[in-house]
Amino acid sequence: MKKLIVGSVLLVSSSAALAVAPGGPDCGWGNMLFEGQSGLGPHFVATTTNGTSGNKTFGMTSGTNGCSTDGALTYGGTSLVSNMMDEFSEDVARGHGDALNAVAASMGVEKADRELFAKVAHDNFNVIFPSENVTAREVTAALNALMKADSRLAKYAV
Repeated sequence: MKKLIVGSVLLVSSSAALAVAPGGPDCGWGNMLFEGQSGLGPHFVATTTNGTSGNKTFGMTSGTNGCSTDGALTYGGTSLVSNMMDEFSEDVARGHGDALNAVAASMGVEKADRELFAKVAHDNFNVIFPSENVTAREVTAALNALMKADSRLAKYAV
């Protein structure tokens, strides 16, 4: 029974921690209760409090609990592009491949537009990969700029 409770708590808390600071960094009762504390313990309990009570959702909807939806969400992990940069660059150079298709899908490009996405990426390889030391963030920014410039792909750009 103890394992079931611990597993449930971990599942709920991990699902609440996928995006960094939804509603803002000060959002929720958990943040209020553990304000000023640091370390895994207080962060874990604050996230669990926020995730299990639904107070962040209420706060974002009502503009209370220190929550706001004004800022952009951020993510501190690695993107799909950075996880498979070598495969992606090879596929862009070829103009097709699984990594190119996976990145298109992760960017929300519909199947009907993926061939165009691949062509635009392939035709602009030197723009997307201007040097060996290009970062995933720079690659993603270049892809977004190219997509914004194309009438069919603009709807997928961020």
